[in-house]
Amino acid sequence: MALRGETGPHDSRPTSPRQHRRPSPRPSLNGFALRLLDRTNLVVTALTASVVLYTRSAGVAYFSVGALACSLTVKVLKRVLRQERPVQITHRRQKQTYGMPSTHSATITYYGTYIPLACALLPSHPSLSQGPLLRQLVPLVVVPCSLTVAGSRIWLGHHTLPQVVVGCGYGFAFAWLWFSLWTHGLNEVGAVVEHHIRAHIE
Repeated sequence: MALRGETGPHDSRPTSPRQHRRPSPRPSLNGFALRLLDRTNLVVTALTASVVLYTRSAGVAYFSVGALACSLTVKVLKRVLRQERPVQITHRRQKQTYGMPSTHSATITYYGTYIPLACALLPSHPSLSQGPLLRQLVPLVVVPCSLTVAGSRIWLGHHTLPQVVVGCGYGFAFAWLWFSLWTHGLNEVGAVVEHHIRAHIE
């Protein structure tokens, strides 16, 4: 005999839905950050296009072409080396391209190398602030962001550590080469091209 207030083994009273309701999982801050890092290419591309349109600078346009060239040459190198990506152990969709070297790591390292070089060694474009603050602030933002994006390729499971390291090395070397080409004559060509474009626009 069941005591008052207790439920017997054959009690048919419906159970309140609240007794089985589990709190809905809240989105993890880390999960949101990783999803954002997984789409960095879209964010970086949009920011680069905005700066090109705002400044109308031949130097910025040249830098952007360099980022594209870095990405495309890495993709060619991937097809030559044909090293597989790590096997995904999460629910994320497995990428179908090869993994060596990491394209994201190479391209973002290109950004993290070329931009500080430009801030340190090139004159400011007339459309930008001429004071020292911008030159100092931009590298302090770009370099940590570049390192974080490169590291996220491992955290997200898209690449192994060697694939990311080789990608970063490639992007670093490519940025120095591309910057050297600009400072050894292409900057003069860029100035002429920019002058003619501005003359037609204005």
